[in-house]
Amino acid sequence: MLITDDFLPVPVPETLTATYLVPMRGLPRVSTRTAVTALAGRLAEPVYGLARQMLASPLMSVDTRPIDEFPALPPDLLTAFGATAEQLARLAQATHVVVVRAEYRPGWPPAHEWAARAVAAAVAESVDGDVVDVFGLQFLDPATALRSLPDEQGRVRLVDWVLVPYSSDSDGLWFTTKGLRRFGLLELQTQGVPDHLTRAWGAVLTGVARRLLRTWTDGLAGEEVPAFVPLPVLTTVTGHDIAVAYGNPEQHGATAPVLLRLELDPATDPEADSFLSLHPPAGNPGPPGRYFASACATLFAGIQPDVRYARRGDAMSKAVATARAGLPDVRARFLAGALPAETQLVVKYGLPGEDGPEFVWAAVTSWETPERLAGTSASDATNDPEVRIGAPIVVEATDVVDWALLGPTGVLEGGWTQAVLDSGDRPQS
Repeated sequence: MLITDDFLPVPVPETLTATYLVPMRGLPRVSTRTAVTALAGRLAEPVYGLARQMLASPLMSVDTRPIDEFPALPPDLLTAFGATAEQLARLAQATHVVVVRAEYRPGWPPAHEWAARAVAAAVAESVDGDVVDVFGLQFLDPATALRSLPDEQGRVRLVDWVLVPYSSDSDGLWFTTKGLRRFGLLELQTQGVPDHLTRAWGAVLTGVARRLLRTWTDGLAGEEVPAFVPLPVLTTVTGHDIAVAYGNPEQHGATAPVLLRLELDPATDPEADSFLSLHPPAGNPGPPGRYFASACATLFAGIQPDVRYARRGDAMSKAVATARAGLPDVRARFLAGALPAETQLVVKYGLPGEDGPEFVWAAVTSWETPERLAGTSASDATNDPEVRIGAPIVVEATDVVDWALLGPTGVLEGGWTQAVLDSGDRPQS
């Protein structure tokens, strides 16, 4: 296969292994085969048949051990990845652990992961226990584990298999994926992401993972496992990629594509992981954080400035009135932490200008008093050179004309003025 500078040759591992644990008090109540048989009619094909076939083959092992013989699981990391106090308490009381391991070649379907998770969920269900995904250091109740497996159409949500942890440093946020190695692919990372893009960039990274994973598995479709798969140096991501990764393909997210540059970041320590790093395209002016913020503005409902509307009685005036009437309630929900998970509150406000007001969006970071809120700009303003993507701003509530809750696939609530603009019912200047 010819490799050019337009592609990165990413090495392919020879085999992949999945490991799941089922901690329990005492010994299993039924055999593993009986537990899996109980899933008949509840688990879609080909996963049900795959689980039974691998269970009967050397590709899968199921062992029951005293829990003291298994390396202790770190409770702090389990908590960081979502473990509840009840799950940790059950782990502390466990006397035995069932270890489910499966091995398979890289490619699609990821038979080792699907079969091992299905078998572990069946065992956990038979003892009213939990599944521990060793790769992700995640607790899964049996129902959640089974829901993450393919449905009748073979669809899965990538967010059930790939996590996006992040940490903060002096340059901003450092995002990584944790889960692409299940499929043999290197994990992704992005550094220097602005702090206000915590949720948005996590969704973008998940969308990029979905796009690259398709290319990766297409490259593994032959009978022989290749030594490497070429991935494009310049990759795109769209709202559709994000929507599919979150299991909402009907919210097709028809947005303009965003271009990102892929770079291989090999580990210098043989015990450490290599990464595929995401950067702005070569030659992009300005800091990377500004490009990342602009990318999010493109992918999530196209948050763009719009200009001049004032006529009373038209659709836009009604949209503004509706938005303003909802400000007290959305502020109360924001302060109480009662907004839906994985959402970002943004507001649209007016900036004065010679040709009329310019309306720009900002992500809300704090709203201590009803009269004033603080945030970061989600777009560059024409009327004010200090209002740039990612810049901190303070907004008077009286200047707010709209608000919206942005989720991974776009606007979940609000955005009344944007709906009017999108419908073409814009008043004349």
